[in-house]
Amino acid sequence: MQIGPYTIAPNVVLAPMAGVTDKPFRQLCKRLGAGLAASEMTISDPRFWNTRKSIHRMDHAGEPAPISVQIAGTEPQQLAEAARYNVDHGAQIIDINMGCPAKKVCNAWAGSALMRDEALVARILEAVVNAVPVPVTLKIRTGWCADVRNAPTIARIAEDSGIAALAVHGRTRDQHYTGQAEYDTIAGIKAMLRIPVLANGDIDSPRKAEQVLKHTGADAVMVGRAAQGRPWIFREIGHYLATGEELPPPSLQEVRDILIAHLIDLHAFYGEPQGVRIARKHLGWYAKDRPENAAFRAVVNAAESADAQLRLTGDYFDALIAGERPALSPAA
Repeated sequence: MQIGPYTIAPNVVLAPMAGVTDKPFRQLCKRLGAGLAASEMTISDPRFWNTRKSIHRMDHAGEPAPISVQIAGTEPQQLAEAARYNVDHGAQIIDINMGCPAKKVCNAWAGSALMRDEALVARILEAVVNAVPVPVTLKIRTGWCADVRNAPTIARIAEDSGIAALAVHGRTRDQHYTGQAEYDTIAGIKAMLRIPVLANGDIDSPRKAEQVLKHTGADAVMVGRAAQGRPWIFREIGHYLATGEELPPPSLQEVRDILIAHLIDLHAFYGEPQGVRIARKHLGWYAKDRPENAAFRAVVNAAESADAQLRLTGDYFDALIAGERPALSPAA
């Protein structure tokens, strides 16, 4: 898949997810086979650009190209300025968020709420595309609600506005993440456009990725929740699409090594205690299918230092590797 001057290979992309796709996670997913990984959405209001959260979200130092930054907002010129600011700070692709279903985002008429105002969508896309010399991409849903599935109209506006690629989550906003993704809608959008289309929603295995690509005709698949605690899904999908063969699951030793390296990166990126706190959700995702999951989470969540978190995690996986029942001692 081509986005402007960038070849995205493999055609398996990490979906931007607020609170999840920070720089440590993006870099991990890229190392494990993601062809592209967009940032968490960054707010377009310049009053918030110097907050600790925004500074972390706009940190792309050392990140492999192409660097895709997602922006969110409602005012065309403000979004255009945010795009310029992020390009000046390392962004090589700008992605516009019109897919987030979160209430606090939609209540501000950002995210998927924008799909309710097609004229505003056109003004935003044209403003951002004209503001920066890099490719601009867009992420949408199939519509606001079951009675307003206007994704095909938004898709046409996007192509006419100069959007370089379109990602479609196959649900309406009011579905959030319930129900089944509407692949027929994505297929219809792909058939009417010349620009690349990325299919998003319920892609959780190599075989599902292949089925979605065949059903929709999309140029790439976008993986979100299935990558949480399972970042190696990108190499699994990429390998299967290339060879038709399934990779064996990672060994417990490899999972341990990946997780420990991820924790170290989180601690270094955020510092203590924030890095320790943010790491807890990732630990829960990694361990969700492991024995003693509840006990492991209870103990590790009590760890207040990076050293304790690393020690407890290492001990847990070392016991699993040795075929022993993990002896979960207090975090203190």
